[in-house]
Amino acid sequence: MFKTTEITAYTIPSDNVIHQRLLFAYHQTVKHVSGSILETGCGVGKGAELFKPHCTHYTALDKNQELINHLQKQHPEFTFLNQNIPPFANQADESFDTVVTQQVIEHIEDDNFYLKEIQRVLKKGGKMILTTPNIKLSLTRNPWHTREYTAQELETLLKKYFSKVDVKGITGNEKVWEYYNQNKASVAKYKKLDIFNLEQNLPRQILQIPYDILNRMNRKKLQEQDNSLVGSVTMDDYFISDDADKCFDFFAVVEK
Repeated sequence: MFKTTEITAYTIPSDNVIHQRLLFAYHQTVKHVSGSILETGCGVGKGAELFKPHCTHYTALDKNQELINHLQKQHPEFTFLNQNIPPFANQADESFDTVVTQQVIEHIEDDNFYLKEIQRVLKKGGKMILTTPNIKLSLTRNPWHTREYTAQELETLLKKYFSKVDVKGITGNEKVWEYYNQNKASVAKYKKLDIFNLEQNLPRQILQIPYDILNRMNRKKLQEQDNSLVGSVTMDDYFISDDADKCFDFFAVVEK
């Protein structure tokens, strides 16, 4: 397992519900990609596997050198670069047909600069597919994120840099919402113990360690309580909705 920010992995059974949501987003993204693709924050390389039949070339950026080396060996036909972003160093203007950014923008300090860089490297008429959490459904402050957005905030931001913006959302069926409500109730119990409101008052870099520990404990607890639910969710239990405001993640497709 390669850690870049917070961990959600298919190898951890208690992460299954979240993992399937992220996997669903990738499979939906396949419908929109073509030509030369740039993926920022490529993670464990799911994009390289899924986009291969649909692209002329694939370039990925991530800040984990060990991960990048591993992926380059797995996919020697593609380009993997170790970079802190933005900027996108050594990437020429208008050099990509598609940019994919899954669960990345919420980690970026300067989101305007990040989108300017994406707009710069996209060809005219090129597309960006972006996913990011909906702050309205976040159960607690995530210290790995510099910010999260409402649907309106994200749409307003994207329209500053792209001519066509379509913000939809990723939601789920009854099983997925049952897990969410169980999670919400469990997190509420933890928050009652935070009498000093450390969740909001601690610097986010300090909060990351206790957040990771409690998050892992909570997911394992939910699995132990109802493993039949946690283990049974698949990406087929998720779907795209036009009502982005009520979804777990935003799924935005924009055009330069």
